[in-house]
Amino acid sequence: MLPPRSERDEMLSLIADYADSNGVADVDISGAEYDFVRSIRVYNVEYARQRESGDGDCRRSEKVRVGTYGVQGDFSWSSGSVTSLPDAFEGLAGWGESCPSLYRRAVFIDWTDYQGNYGYEQVNY
Repeated sequence: MLPPRSERDEMLSLIADYADSNGVADVDISGAEYDFVRSIRVYNVEYARQRESGDGDCRRSEKVRVGTYGVQGDFSWSSGSVTSLPDAFEGLAGWGESCPSLYRRAVFIDWTDYQGNYGYEQVNY
């Protein structure tokens, strides 16, 4: 159940004090104490395929994007590659070598927490 209208208006007014006209939080996170936010990387492996063709050539195709957070927490994507994936990424061992048959689709997120501990999660799909 929603609070009474006047109470909702008061809450929205308080929230507005911390946001700009676009609804983005007006909080400075540029200091070193927020480096853990900027450490987060999101790897979207739309596909990574390696296989030997009928004529003996090794065929590789990939589409990898890397998402990062900027100084104030703004998120952006850039092009990546299988070689830009962290060592903890699983499922593409042998990429670029003697051409074992490989295929992977996944989202991989890694980070370093505020104490400097490395963490990650991989979801294959």
